[in-house]
Amino acid sequence: MTAGGPWTGDNRDHNDACHTRWSVSLNRSTTQRDYLDEWYDAQCGACRYWIALNGQLGQDYGACTNPASSFDGRVRFEHDGCAQFVGREDGSFG
Repeated sequence: MTAGGPWTGDNRDHNDACHTRWSVSLNRSTTQRDYLDEWYDAQCGACRYWIALNGQLGQDYGACTNPASSFDGRVRFEHDGCAQFVGREDGSFG
């Protein structure tokens, strides 16, 4: 971190600590045994309501802006998901 400069969010130790803290709140982990195949195509990073954060954290995390989702207003991992998924018209991810 640069003293006196604007916070850019690009600090590896800080970002790793965030990932560790935030990953405990995953709704659907791709490593869980009961992860359904159809969830691979319905991950947050492909939802029209998922907006990536800036900086390095934005490579994996974004905010849910879906008013129908219980995760509205929360930071979500791009590979997480929920029942309120709405795919992007252009099929993009992230």
